[in-house]
Amino acid sequence: MATKEPPLFRDIDRVLIDREAIAARVRAMGAEVAADLQRAIDRHHDPADAQVVLIPILTGALVFTADLIRQMPMMLCLRVVAVSSYPGRSMASKGAKIAGELPQDLAGKHVVIVDDILDTGQTLAVVKRLIQEQGPASVRICVLLRKPESCRKERIDADYSGFDIPDEFVVGYGLDYDGFYRNYPQIAVLRAAATSALESRA
Repeated sequence: MATKEPPLFRDIDRVLIDREAIAARVRAMGAEVAADLQRAIDRHHDPADAQVVLIPILTGALVFTADLIRQMPMMLCLRVVAVSSYPGRSMASKGAKIAGELPQDLAGKHVVIVDDILDTGQTLAVVKRLIQEQGPASVRICVLLRKPESCRKERIDADYSGFDIPDEFVVGYGLDYDGFYRNYPQIAVLRAAATSALESRA
């Protein structure tokens, strides 16, 4: 008896980045970020007191962060922040709004903001500005995906980026459309019919 293809896979128009490429790039990024942080710690006036804090932006960065930290063999802690920028079924950023409390004990620490995608830059600009106001030892931005600079509404870039992608709405590996597709293991573009079907359920 033939196995029926799950709707999750039928909704995909095309895959931009497959799971093997993602895994290889995340391994390399983890090693690079950890090496840079270790150098920063070694330059600290008292390396024993230096602390590393990764701040993933919920919810899109969860999958990426989980894989990234397993490639970083060093002492670190996680402190999350929730930001809303693509509410509901929107496929265009409506601006960034902090939806939860930002950690307030970042002074003197080496902070890495982790996000799924750099698009307009509004989310990352807001989070970075609020963190810098606390006086951290350093602030770095790490994203899995980066859209063209022409998409930016804020003058900001990532210190580490996994892949440069075209200006398309993508899902998978933590990125969603209306809360769905985060569990798709690759970066992909949806069929137009898939978004229409979800909208019709409302």
